[in-house]
Amino acid sequence: MSTVRARNAAVAAAVGAVAAVAALTITGCGILPAAPSPAPTDFVPEVTASRGDASGALSPDGFSAAQRMSVRVRNIGCGFLATGSGFALDDHTLVTNRHVVDNAKHIEISTYDGRVVQATAASATTIADIAIVTTKESIGQSYADLASSDPVEGDVITVVGYPSGGRLTTTSGVVIGPTSDPLGRAVGQVLASTAQIELGSSGSAVFNAGGQVVGVIYAKNDSDQSFIVPISTLNSLLDEPSLLVPESEGCSS
Repeated sequence: MSTVRARNAAVAAAVGAVAAVAALTITGCGILPAAPSPAPTDFVPEVTASRGDASGALSPDGFSAAQRMSVRVRNIGCGFLATGSGFALDDHTLVTNRHVVDNAKHIEISTYDGRVVQATAASATTIADIAIVTTKESIGQSYADLASSDPVEGDVITVVGYPSGGRLTTTSGVVIGPTSDPLGRAVGQVLASTAQIELGSSGSAVFNAGGQVVGVIYAKNDSDQSFIVPISTLNSLLDEPSLLVPESEGCSS
């Protein structure tokens, strides 16, 4: 009988242990945290950006310095509308081609961020296809860093402008070398390059790998070569303002 009692006592102890574990398990479920509330459906993540230090780095608005200094030029004449490109030298001065502003009645400047600025005056020269345009309102937030020397054969260049008067476009190429002006618009030599441009690219800044302006686009040929007024010519014009004469209005009505 003592053996039977001992067996029964062991069974009772085992049953009690199982019951205790079950009780703990139930108690544990009772203290689980409540389910989270549904996630909001109108949440918009906040995107932050910092200004880069490298040459050509994007600003917080997503544009490079080269793009921010580039402008679209609209020549509103008597019975015609012509478009070209240009780039800012400072708050109120920009560079474009002489043929872009020829016979203009009004000249409108469109900035990279969609502002329209009216030109107050334009001056041009006969030694190159270059014009300097001034404005009363500020043009932009970035300005050209003019190189002190011309690019040489084999240098990689980038052209930023508004081909066909459309969207801001960047294209690259290589300098082929110096050549005579195929259009007879320049005194001395110009530069040929492989950068493919379109009508409306005239007046675009040409940049070297360091982000400096090394010339101004003014023409192309049937072989998709583009032609550049070298920076040495532009620097000479800026140093000798007497070489630039005011452009007359194309009409009086």
